[in-house]
Amino acid sequence: MVRKIVKYPEPVLSQPGEPVTEFDDELRQLVADMFETMYSAQGIGLAAPQVGISKRLTVIDLSVGKEPKDKLVLINPEIISSEGKLYEEEGCLSFPDIRERVARAAKVRIRAQDEHGKWFEMDGEELLSRAFQHEIDHLNGILFIFRMSPLKRNLNLRKIRKLQSEGKW
Repeated sequence: MVRKIVKYPEPVLSQPGEPVTEFDDELRQLVADMFETMYSAQGIGLAAPQVGISKRLTVIDLSVGKEPKDKLVLINPEIISSEGKLYEEEGCLSFPDIRERVARAAKVRIRAQDEHGKWFEMDGEELLSRAFQHEIDHLNGILFIFRMSPLKRNLNLRKIRKLQSEGKW
């Protein structure tokens, strides 16, 4: 089922997600719904808060559904190491039509659980590293607009307010 993606400034986006403690069929259905929602929006990552659920769960697929083996489910993820720095353009499904360059670590190692509760570690470089960091930020209540320079952030916040006043946001 495709779920509604909430947009900034929806409060659920700005609060840390609750840890996932139940690894049941309901969770696996949410994971399936999140992949379907992400693909329908042409995204490569989606965090549970973006569909209005305050849980520490995110899905990532850099292939946008073209390679089933690329599907990643991260539950209760954390970054355990990072190195280097990349300054690249990013977008966010909760900020439609806003893309800006932000700094992220070039390489990260994460620790997370799968949909059955099994812990694993994984490395990510370049785009995967960026996706890990962006989605884990969501789970911590941090939005990519707050990773932008103050000037870019203010310009984009002004753009959002204008769209809201016109009923287009």
